Amino acid sequence: MIPEKIVKRIERVFKGAANHNRIKILDFIATQNKTTLWQISQRLKLKFRNVSQHTDRLVKAGLIRKQPAGRQVWHFLTPYGRKVYEFMKTLKL
Repeated sequence: MIPEKIVKRIERVFKGAANHNRIKILDFIATQNKTTLWQISQRLKLKFRNVSQHTDRLVKAGLIRKQPAGRQVWHFLTPYGRKVYEFMKTLKL
């Protein structure tokens, strides 16, 4: 049996990634290594506010992290986020 703590973690990850825009954001961050909200919103043609909300969900899921650098905030995949991203790439049906 999977321990309850791990079950909750898996649930949080799947809920965090369970949106087509969040999947696109994960993909974009993975291909850029680091990026800003503005770059994500421009590239994916999403509203800045929506991107901010989606990245907050991805942070809570443990898939990305934010790193302030002066006036910028860089977004990176976490090591766990990288694993989830690599798994998602195998699901090309």
